[in-house]
Amino acid sequence: MLRQIAALIFIFICTTIAWVILGSTILYRTNNSDEQLKGRVGSTWGAPQEQVPPTATYSKMEIVPNTIIENGRTTIRNDNVRRDYPLPLESSRVQVNLALDYRQKGLLWYNTYVVDYSGDYKFLNSSGEQQKINFRLPLPTQKALYDGLTLKIDGKDVPLTSDDQGTTGQATLEPNQVALLHVAYRSQGLESWRYKLADGVAQVHDFTLNMHTNFNDIDFAEDTLSPTSKQLSAEGWDLTWHFTNLVSGFQIGMTMPQKLQPGPLAGEISYFAPVSLFFFFFLMFIITTIRNIDLHPMNYFFLATAFFAFHLLLAYLVDHISIHAAMVISSVVSVALVVSYLRLVVGIRFAAFEAGTAQLIYLVLFSYAFFWKGFTGLAITIISIVTLFAVMQATGRIKWSEAFASRSNIAIPSVG
Repeated sequence: MLRQIAALIFIFICTTIAWVILGSTILYRTNNSDEQLKGRVGSTWGAPQEQVPPTATYSKMEIVPNTIIENGRTTIRNDNVRRDYPLPLESSRVQVNLALDYRQKGLLWYNTYVVDYSGDYKFLNSSGEQQKINFRLPLPTQKALYDGLTLKIDGKDVPLTSDDQGTTGQATLEPNQVALLHVAYRSQGLESWRYKLADGVAQVHDFTLNMHTNFNDIDFAEDTLSPTSKQLSAEGWDLTWHFTNLVSGFQIGMTMPQKLQPGPLAGEISYFAPVSLFFFFFLMFIITTIRNIDLHPMNYFFLATAFFAFHLLLAYLVDHISIHAAMVISSVVSVALVVSYLRLVVGIRFAAFEAGTAQLIYLVLFSYAFFWKGFTGLAITIISIVTLFAVMQATGRIKWSEAFASRSNIAIPSVG
């Protein structure tokens, strides 16, 4: 009996080492591909975007004294310098529609999105003079496309001058005139979208930003303001940030929800596979001891390889099909290996009912627990406690010394 237990421990340790190697291989492939593929996704789809408010400035020539020291002599020269002066932003009305659109590359899903951005901004010419104003809309990132880029001043289209940082239009404003600037575009991004009120601490007046999402799992980015109101819609959420007079160093931002990642999930399942095999071996050992069924350590070895086949097949199927389809195929293959093998060793009843049911619980259900975000540990704990309760109730009246003695007297049939 002790030799059999020692052999089972040895098989368990060897299989555990194999699972650790498999899990490390999966995570290495995942991290390696992420470094390469993330750049490709960003170049073809877009990068994380951070939009800042447009600006309105005018230029003015000024005479500035300039002190020059030459050969120990100090002279003062008046230079003409052109300086830019910003117009105050009186109000902001921003509308953002975020449509999540996942892209898969290799073992990973990337949370890409489409953004429809539009804004109406009021600027006051507070200079006291007629000014030629440069209205500029900075673009959130260079690695993106901007379809339908629009810049209107008081409802009129103006000629645009664009560079890699943004686009600019001009209009002449009378003293104390308020100009309404309308901007809009459609673009694509990756992972997150932010609205940066200003560098450092910002002071905004009469500000409203409405955001509509087509997803329910909203997650506000770090160092961002919570919405002042939110309402669940048929597609996702309608969020509003409304401030009358705000002073803050925080931004407004949304992090796109992550899709279930097949690569890291397969690696995590492989790392925890020894726990499921331990429960399966434990239950098989208890059942065979109670029913006087002799399973040789070699039989346990083949059962361990059938468990390992599940994770090996899963690791390479997720490259080509969905994680759920890969789980179903891997489960069917592994259960078929165990049942068909134990049918020859013990019999179809034991193979199909005791062993098959135990494998469905401790391999398939145990692996699916990793799909339940936030409840994986609780699910495994419940399975462990229920197993312990069932085994304790089934074996409470067994005299283990007699049971082990009877197993030691079982003759192992010779071959040939």
